Amino acid sequence: MAPRVTGRGGGGSVGAVARVLVGLLLAVAVAAALVVATRRQAAVECTVCMEFGGRAACRTAHGASREAAELGAARSACAVLASGVTLGLQCDRTPPQSVSCSE
Repeated sequence: MAPRVTGRGGGGSVGAVARVLVGLLLAVAVAAALVVATRRQAAVECTVCMEFGGRAACRTAHGASREAAELGAARSACAVLASGVTLGLQCDRTPPQSVSCSE
C-alpha cells in the first residue's frame, strides 16, 4: 500500500501571501485611524516648567483642553524631578514656574 499524503500542496502559498498582505494593510489602516483620532483630541499643546527639590524641568504635553495639557505636562516634569509616590504628589501640588500653551 502506498503512503498517504496529507496536507496542502504547493498551491496554497499564493493564498497565504494574500492573507498576510491583507493583514498588513488592515494593521496600517488601524494605526492611521488611531493617529488621526489622537490628533483631533489633542487640540492644545502646553509647555510647563516645574521646580522641585532644587532641580528644574520643562515638559510639553497635548490635550483636548488647556487644563488636560497643562496637567499632563506638569506631571511629566514632576516624574523627572521627584522619585517615589510621596515626593511625586508633593511636586504635583507645587505651582509651576511657567506655563505656555497654544491651540
